[in-house]
Amino acid sequence: MAATTETKNYKLNHSMIRVKDPKESVKFYEFLGMKLLKKLEFSEAKFDLYFLGYDSPKAVSVGNSIFDREGLIELTHNYGTESNPEYKINNGNVEPHRGFGHTCISVDNIQAACQRLGDAGYRFQKKLTDGRMRHIAFVLDPDGYWVEVVGQKPLEATEGVKETDVQTYRMNHTMIRVKDAEKSLKFYQEVLGMTLLRTNENEKGGFNLYFLGYGPKPGEGEGTADREGLLELTWNYGTEKDETFSYHDGNKEPQGFGHICVSVDNLDAACGRLEKLDVNWKKRLTDGRMKNVAFVLDPDGYWVEIVQNERFTGKDNF
Repeated sequence: MAATTETKNYKLNHSMIRVKDPKESVKFYEFLGMKLLKKLEFSEAKFDLYFLGYDSPKAVSVGNSIFDREGLIELTHNYGTESNPEYKINNGNVEPHRGFGHTCISVDNIQAACQRLGDAGYRFQKKLTDGRMRHIAFVLDPDGYWVEVVGQKPLEATEGVKETDVQTYRMNHTMIRVKDAEKSLKFYQEVLGMTLLRTNENEKGGFNLYFLGYGPKPGEGEGTADREGLLELTWNYGTEKDETFSYHDGNKEPQGFGHICVSVDNLDAACGRLEKLDVNWKKRLTDGRMKNVAFVLDPDGYWVEIVQNERFTGKDNF
């Protein structure tokens, strides 16, 4: 295990969301082609964690240990919520509790993929035929979280194609809204070591989208739809000028989204580096019972978990 830490070894490992009924949620994400890779039970604390990701022979991280991957979904289930009629998830897209926006899967043939989802009875927030943006759709998971569906090929190239292969799907990105794009970009690039891969400016709509991740920038003519574990920051113009404006971090009531997670080559060294960079901590390694995870806060107060990539230690974290 290295005595130092290098951000080139970091991975955007997973995004955590709370779910009401894990059976229904696991069923949905498995229908999207994911596999339940690990379940962690914390019966004393009355919650379980379910880690899902793509693991077919065509997957990017096939066969890797849990924390040596990018683009996983972590489902957190607190015991009893499935039988509580009053329990509801905050999906992050309803005022006044907006913040987290969605996760996104990229697919081989988007028309066929959306048809398959519709035929299975899953509801859509936005179908391909809705609105002006005909190249994206949003399907709803059992808790009402938005899952964006984008194509790995141009829309015209897959028109009329009836088949879709879930083994080729990718958990492409997680979107969060940010108040001040400049501050957030600085944090994710300079503190967490991500690379700005592309920017979409929408002046008419009054917003910009920034896509960040670990690894190289796309080459000439290449896109990011075949990648896993990216972070999309959405900045709506003018929010940075409003002192009273803030986004919901998902961990205050009403809860929903929990955090994104970065796995690192050397947990102690990485946290030491973050300490020197004067980050805001939610939980240091020495806090609480779990001494193998830390949490830092980004400029909007979103939680970022820091964990050990098991490839560098040769042993499981849990």
